[in-house]
Amino acid sequence: MVRPTRQRERERDHTSEGETEEKEGEGQSCPECDSENLVTSGDSNEVVCEDCGLVIEEQAIDRGPEWRAFNHSERQNKSRVGAPTTQTMHDKGLTTQIDWKDKDAYGRSISSKKRSQMHRLRKWQERIRTKDAGERNLQFALSEIDRMASALGVPRSVREVSSVIYRRALKEDLIRGRSIEGVATSCLYAGCRQEGIPRSLEEVSEVSRVERKEIGRTYRYVAKELSLEMEPVDPKEYVPRFSSELGVSEEVKMQANEIIDVTAEKGLLSGKSPTGYAAAAIYAASLLCNEKKTQREVAEVAQVTEVTIRNRYQEQIEAMGIH
Repeated sequence: MVRPTRQRERERDHTSEGETEEKEGEGQSCPECDSENLVTSGDSNEVVCEDCGLVIEEQAIDRGPEWRAFNHSERQNKSRVGAPTTQTMHDKGLTTQIDWKDKDAYGRSISSKKRSQMHRLRKWQERIRTKDAGERNLQFALSEIDRMASALGVPRSVREVSSVIYRRALKEDLIRGRSIEGVATSCLYAGCRQEGIPRSLEEVSEVSRVERKEIGRTYRYVAKELSLEMEPVDPKEYVPRFSSELGVSEEVKMQANEIIDVTAEKGLLSGKSPTGYAAAAIYAASLLCNEKKTQREVAEVAQVTEVTIRNRYQEQIEAMGIH
């Protein structure tokens, strides 16, 4: 058996340090000297042992593009990949789109005959994107989720998670007998909770076309059928947003978090609405820090009643031993 020669050793000596990099994948060693100090050449064509100079692999497959680019703009111009797939579109963004601009490849306006032809093509393109009722259902529901997510100002990750939950509900046939808007809204609420983005049922129902009671009922049904593991909402997640809308200081915010921590340890949080609990803690903290806010102001921001704030406030100050 003929051992691999060291024919590349001399060339390696002349290679600059910038043209070599550590080889990915730990555990590979040189068959000649058992060294694990292996490097890949700058053109990713050879794997060489840095200690003895043995060429271990050569003519490796280059999986990069065949073009070269020397700055970001060139790289963007030459790149031929499209947008990444997304769960927020019923076809995952893989279908083609006919541009709405009536221009040709050179940017010149097309004739009226071609314009009417393109109009018909766009119309049929839109029609054939959904081949059956299930896809039409999905298309409408995902557009509703996108609309409501924009109105709530939640990040992209929540939209993706909500879309995945709705797809699972559609696959499990949980939509039958329920409104598409109701299930879509409950999936968005579930997505907010899974991603730790605090949005109350009242806030979600404001941007939806469905009543709060139906959203809550549908959410409980979907969560149970899909075995969604939801942790109880921490009232402290609402404190920064409510405090910001009320314009209170950082001291009030810290005091409110402390009130929630102390009273929750004593079991007061069990069975209580997290929004009302957070609002009462902010109200109590504002009084302690001499930045008094009225119960009505706090109630309007938290979208709870003044009675709820009074009740939670009384419970919290008693538990804290404040008179």
